[in-house]
Amino acid sequence: MNLRVETQLGPVKGRERNGIFLFAGIPYASAPTGNYRFAPPQPVPSWAETLDATQFGPVAPQLPGEGLTDSHEVSWDEDCLTLNICTPSTDENKRPVMVWIHGGAYRNGTGSIPWYDGTKFAKESDVVIVTINYRLGALGFARIPEAPTSGINGILDQIAALTWVKNNIANFGGDPDQVTIAGESAGAFSVSTIMAMPMSRGLFCKAITQSGAGHHVITQEEAGTAGQLFMERLGASSLDDLQTRTVDEILEAQQYVEERSNKFMTAGQLPFYPSITPGLLTDHPIALFQKGASADIPLLTGTNTDETSLWGTNQIPEEKLQKWLSNYVSEPVPFIEAIRQDRGDVSAGEIALAISTDHTFRIPAIRMAEARQKHGGESWMYEFDWKSKAFNGALGSCHALEIPFAFGTLNAKGTDLFLGTSELPTHVGDVMHAAWATFVREGKPGTDSLGEWPIYEMPERKVMRFADETALVSNPWPAARESWEWQR
Repeated sequence: MNLRVETQLGPVKGRERNGIFLFAGIPYASAPTGNYRFAPPQPVPSWAETLDATQFGPVAPQLPGEGLTDSHEVSWDEDCLTLNICTPSTDENKRPVMVWIHGGAYRNGTGSIPWYDGTKFAKESDVVIVTINYRLGALGFARIPEAPTSGINGILDQIAALTWVKNNIANFGGDPDQVTIAGESAGAFSVSTIMAMPMSRGLFCKAITQSGAGHHVITQEEAGTAGQLFMERLGASSLDDLQTRTVDEILEAQQYVEERSNKFMTAGQLPFYPSITPGLLTDHPIALFQKGASADIPLLTGTNTDETSLWGTNQIPEEKLQKWLSNYVSEPVPFIEAIRQDRGDVSAGEIALAISTDHTFRIPAIRMAEARQKHGGESWMYEFDWKSKAFNGALGSCHALEIPFAFGTLNAKGTDLFLGTSELPTHVGDVMHAAWATFVREGKPGTDSLGEWPIYEMPERKVMRFADETALVSNPWPAARESWEWQR
């Protein structure tokens, strides 16, 4: 099999790994350094010599965090705009492609995390997997007055990667007209944002959003306040000043702004998120979905039952519950009553967990599906409810836990900490992975083992719940969902 492949810019050499072919660290845009810092992604100069694409490239500059990057050693560099391809073959057979956008709150992460290994997709489902890096934190999303795209450059990086895939993936055994964009958490926020941007039309035909929907972009005002504070911390008065600062100085200023962002940001949002940008992203994605944006794109979307247990929300004591909930809702009592109506006499921590999960993840996913339904958009909804055994069960079905189930990487490095069991739950993972592969291939997630999985639509609200016993459920947690109606 040919491990040397031509691209539009020059030849690359990959390697065989576990029976598939890996091409890693391929640049899709120029290094965003010097005059290109805080600029939109720029074209890569072509090359004549064969590029060594056998090793992953450096990750985007980032602060230490509580993300998946902490489970394996990484090195970062501003020259980070690369992608990785996992393919069954470099022949001329046109295979479905899934482009994965990593999460990490737009401040951490990389496409090379072992959880995102596409080997199972490639070997068992004949699917090509592409993972990407993009600019994070202030370097990707700080709004700088002299740099008109600076508040959304990280998303423009992702679109540049999709453009590269469109132009080159056929040489790696993929079909440029059968591309699914997928992501989790900030990766799912990214997918939703891309779906709302006209410039992305024609670059993909299906979408998957795991634990993220169309609400998580920030206003120009919020981005402007964060950008001003960022520049003040650096003592910078111009774009030229910022381009002379070291990456370490920029990361320190980023952290300074993040630590003070609760004074000017909406709850659940961070200061270096994509922001509404004239000519590129004209409104919040959910508002654009309500007007019909990307209604022709099949969507697989969903959330985990206990998303925010990852941040300890299930440990909130009774005496602090109502004050803590005021960060999310103006009148906590109706929401508390709704949770108890759905779930019985649960603890204060379980109430906090359910409401914060609904606020940030579940309700946005529902509203996105509802908005799409009004314009004929087909969405399939899931709920991931397999409970982790780690930390005496404290994590439950926490944020990010579903990723190795969907990828078929339950034995990857770092998963044991989350799973908390030596007996891998393959009976759940195999079913879920097959559904994802079917969606990428066919545009709908039903499989023989799952049976019929109807689209999510009102009033039935059918949701596939992945658990030890996976089953289709109707209108899950109805009282909690209805409690949010008046806060639209």
